[in-house]
Amino acid sequence: MQKSINGATLRKMILNGAKLLDTNKEHVDSLNVFPVPDGDTGTNMSLTMLSAAKEVTNCPSNGLDALSDAISKGALRGARGNSGVILSQILKGMTTVLAQNQEITSKTLGKALAAGTEIAYKAVTKPKEGTILTVVRAMSEHAKSITKKSMEIPAFLESIIAAGEETLKQTPEMLPVLKKAGVVDAGGRGLLIIFQGFYHVLIGQEDTNIAFDDNINSAQSGSAYDEQAHFDYNDLAEIEFGYCTEFFIVHLNKKTTEADIDRFRENLMTIGDSVLVIGDLNMVKVHVHSNEPGVVLTYALELGEIDRVKIENMLEQNRALIAQKKQDLKPYGLVAVCAGEGLTNIFKDLLVDNVIEGGQTMNPSADDIAKACDAVPAKDVFVFPNNKNIILAAEQAKVLTKHNLHIIPTKDIPQGLSAVLAFNPEDTLDNNLTNMNEAIGNVKTGMVTYAVRSSHVDNFDLKEGDIIGVDAKNIIAKGEKVENVTAELVDKMMDSSVCNITLYFGNEVKEEEANEIASRLSEKYNRCDVDIHYGGQPLYYYIVALE
Repeated sequence: MQKSINGATLRKMILNGAKLLDTNKEHVDSLNVFPVPDGDTGTNMSLTMLSAAKEVTNCPSNGLDALSDAISKGALRGARGNSGVILSQILKGMTTVLAQNQEITSKTLGKALAAGTEIAYKAVTKPKEGTILTVVRAMSEHAKSITKKSMEIPAFLESIIAAGEETLKQTPEMLPVLKKAGVVDAGGRGLLIIFQGFYHVLIGQEDTNIAFDDNINSAQSGSAYDEQAHFDYNDLAEIEFGYCTEFFIVHLNKKTTEADIDRFRENLMTIGDSVLVIGDLNMVKVHVHSNEPGVVLTYALELGEIDRVKIENMLEQNRALIAQKKQDLKPYGLVAVCAGEGLTNIFKDLLVDNVIEGGQTMNPSADDIAKACDAVPAKDVFVFPNNKNIILAAEQAKVLTKHNLHIIPTKDIPQGLSAVLAFNPEDTLDNNLTNMNEAIGNVKTGMVTYAVRSSHVDNFDLKEGDIIGVDAKNIIAKGEKVENVTAELVDKMMDSSVCNITLYFGNEVKEEEANEIASRLSEKYNRCDVDIHYGGQPLYYYIVALE
């Protein structure tokens, strides 16, 4: 009877939960409510779990405290998009409880779910019911109701998953937008897939495939965010281990065994990181960062002779870099998120220090944003997310950096550009914050893209491939030709206060096509200045700004 689980089992559960979600992320993406190619909930949640799984894999201990810390830190560093950030907070709350125990019982798991629910709700300014939050709360409440019963862990987990499934089915009744689209909540489905991965480990069926009955209009989302995307930033934070020690162990003692080499590796993991111990009984290559290079060498001498020893003082190297960085500090820095070569160049021309590639379908993680800010030689850094699904991750980045981050809640590229233009390097911090936040409200944004599936939304009957025009909240134009939909979008957004129309054309639009639309709009709205710029953005034919 399996009344409890240990750290080794928890490790397997996290790895399998991440694996199962990664396998099924496209299904979760397809549940996206809005039929535009940014349905990336599954991708974001998967990358968050993969980051947690990576930390768990690198964790040298099976102790629940060490594993819990790895899960929490990994999930936070990998959190992408609102769904990923909320998932990271659920895991953070759960691991605070798990870390205090030697083993996990159904009662422990129930308390962990309650803590995860509480912290996740606190992470969202205005929680909405009918989302992943509702699903995790239902699972937590059900767990509490059955905790007093004597249940084995597999049965307990199966029961709370069933409760989550029942609540997930009800999410369309809680959020009208889900009901209109004919889907259940994507984040809730992603969470349940993770828990099913946990459950499969407990019943010994880690490779089990799962089927869904989510009543969706089947369509796959656009390309996923590239998990291998990295940013080349210098991390000059205080380092934990000061000495890089490298050497070879040669002429190993006759009594040395492969098991001795494994124990040597485990010993190094307890006193350092970046541990590399490779080789066999003929020769072993060793690399480790630690604060006790002498102890490392002493351990090695128990196995054989040491050769070609190199010890570098990373503390001094880091000290010099930090000193140089402090000398070069300026009052303010700017970091923006966007996708497209043209838009990137525009932000850089406006003296934005770092531009992170990201946006629709490719949300940078909290760690990506923090690293981008760390690379800016400034005490106060303004961050322009330029996408509503990146704002929460940007807020979470504050705890991952020593800089003072100020998140300007820009929801799209025109808002971001307007806010950047309002920045004055000679003004005070408070005035800049006020001016940039006010600037956001002075621009109206529209986007021209295509429907990724057939649907009925905002009183439009859409077919897959239809060209659609979207304002800040709704689809307001539809047609078969990009130029006609763009013109209709501008018409419906236009009012007497507008005096500037700017079109940023995407990577699938030719400049002469953009010029033709600009001429058409200039003729109709002769009181307005009409400009075009190459944005190079994917997925969106045009981003339109009216000011």
